[in-house]
Amino acid sequence: MLDIKKFRIDSENFIAGIKRRGKGDFGSGSLAKLDEQRRAILKEVEALKNKKKTESAKIPELKKQGQDVDGLLAEMKKISDKTKELDKEVAEIEDKIEDLLLGIPNIPHESVPDGKDDSANVEIRKIGEVPVKNFREQAHWELGDKLDILDFERAGKITGSRFTVYKGLGARLERSVINFMLNTHVDNGYTEVMTPFMVNRRAMTGTGQLPKFEEDLFAVNAKDYFLIPTAEVPVTNLHSGEILNVEEVPKNYVAYTACFRKEAGAAGRDTKGLIRQHQFNKVELVKLVQPENSYEELDKLLANAESILKKLELPYRVVKLCTGDLGFSAAMTYDIEVWMPSYGRYVEISSCSNFEDYQARRANIRMRNADNKPVFVHTLNGSGLAVGRTVAAILENCQQEDGSIKVPDVLQSYMGRELIK
Repeated sequence: MLDIKKFRIDSENFIAGIKRRGKGDFGSGSLAKLDEQRRAILKEVEALKNKKKTESAKIPELKKQGQDVDGLLAEMKKISDKTKELDKEVAEIEDKIEDLLLGIPNIPHESVPDGKDDSANVEIRKIGEVPVKNFREQAHWELGDKLDILDFERAGKITGSRFTVYKGLGARLERSVINFMLNTHVDNGYTEVMTPFMVNRRAMTGTGQLPKFEEDLFAVNAKDYFLIPTAEVPVTNLHSGEILNVEEVPKNYVAYTACFRKEAGAAGRDTKGLIRQHQFNKVELVKLVQPENSYEELDKLLANAESILKKLELPYRVVKLCTGDLGFSAAMTYDIEVWMPSYGRYVEISSCSNFEDYQARRANIRMRNADNKPVFVHTLNGSGLAVGRTVAAILENCQQEDGSIKVPDVLQSYMGRELIK
């Protein structure tokens, strides 16, 4: 949620920042009018309360003098009734303002490149050489079927499309990748947490998934819970409503969870294989940091996520997202994209974002600064990495001419073997 105080100070630049996303002002233009109405009514309420206080103070003296105070008491009642009426108006306007603010995305950082869509994203660097094979490379879903390690058909039978059953060495590979990622990030100084896979409405609102993206979420209606789309939601909300001491910050967390997404806007895209599933595994990095250090911390988070691909020796690139491709809650995002031979291009495997104080305001996460004053923390998160996509990239990039898969060196101790065949 954006800061209404900053909006009052410079509403013109505030609205211009929102419009950089290329999708209108998201109702921010109505915010000024509502805020002016609210302040005008509050001014009137204050005047009425002062008048009531002044006039009420006269009543004891008038009674002592034997004067009739019925008229004055009637006037006081009118003031009370009017004040209640105005208080109700203020509450209604404040609800409208909050609804508007919940639907307004974060303002892009000034360094984020302008652009309408992902074609305007800026490549920062490429790491690793794209492998050139002297045989026909197979897609990971073909390899998974032939090696009998991925079963899409039986997953469809027990659930539906866009689900997968991992079998034998496929299940072991998925588990090995999860453990490798967790161990690497714990060694990098992150605290491992294991959270529920369901959260309440308040938690989803805190990180920005609600109210705007409810149609993309799987709901558990009996409890008004939601299956999490990412561990970002439960982990960021661990400290909702809290004030942290300065020595507690930064908080660095890593969590493995299953993730659940309807992919409502992705019909017909990436329907084969592991790239776009309704349920998938992910290892997530979350940071709660001091505001003045948040972009330095974003660089660290990005480096930690990249380290997984470097250790796996998979080719990838890093791109900086433009304003039109930026997520709703993010002020800046770097995507890490791994090379996928079946696509003939790089495919997103992690988004590393700085939300500044946008999520912290919604979830009310604060810290005491050096002056002992409560301020909102900055929140960051990034996949470290999406596990299914990592498995897909391993299968495709490490395939051998005979259809076997060479297990990356760093995973061989987890897998107990050098080849999947």
